[in-house]
Amino acid sequence: MKRKVFYSFHFENDVMRVQQIRQMGALEGDEPVSPNTWEQIKRTEKGVKDWIDQNLNGKSCLVVLIGSQTAERRWVQYEIKRAWELNKPVVGVYIHRLNCPRNGYSSKGSNPFDNFTFRRGGIVVKPLVYEPKASDAYGDIKENLATWIENAINLVNWK
Repeated sequence: MKRKVFYSFHFENDVMRVQQIRQMGALEGDEPVSPNTWEQIKRTEKGVKDWIDQNLNGKSCLVVLIGSQTAERRWVQYEIKRAWELNKPVVGVYIHRLNCPRNGYSSKGSNPFDNFTFRRGGIVVKPLVYEPKASDAYGDIKENLATWIENAINLVNWK
């Protein structure tokens, strides 16, 4: 069974890296919003929040694809916070070692989960974060992404 996931990432810096992950086909991920649609959505804060909430609906997990500036992005932070509020598991995957056709490799960014304290039933939970092998980041992600998501789902009781 393919899991349905919501990919959270810094569009401007990492969209080409994220496309590589989408094309792996291991998961059913949300499709990126078109630039024209995004221009309409982002006109109001409510529009962006509504779009995020709609797209988180029915997803098994939030997958934060971590590039050099992902942790600082306002809407990534909102997606993480909102997914947790909606009882969605969250997992992080560093993508700086994927080669972007436009920008090459990137520097490793901060862990976006360090900006939050996650609690389940009074227990502090630290979301899992994976850093693919330097020697074959693409192959490592392709081979393990589905398992990493299952690990996030199994980390705490999501009932």
